[in-house]
Amino acid sequence: MNIVERSKAPTPKFFKILRSIGLALLGISGSILAAPVVLPAAVVTVAGYVAVAGGVISAISQITVDDKAKKEIENLNKARDGN
Repeated sequence: MNIVERSKAPTPKFFKILRSIGLALLGISGSILAAPVVLPAAVVTVAGYVAVAGGVISAISQITVDDKAKKEIENLNKARDGN
């Protein structure tokens, strides 16, 4: 299974929630990094690390595959295709 098939395959519910949390972290940290006011260096550094963590969490969660749902979809397609 290549990366494109993995990203199109069904994702388990837990990882959908985790992906949303990662995207929220990414958005919040991006807002902090792009703030037009001067923030302490520690806050900006932590926001950078949170942005990286949010991106990694979202990417890993997106390519996690629910094998049970994938097999059900394959079985439905076989019946439709006549195989």
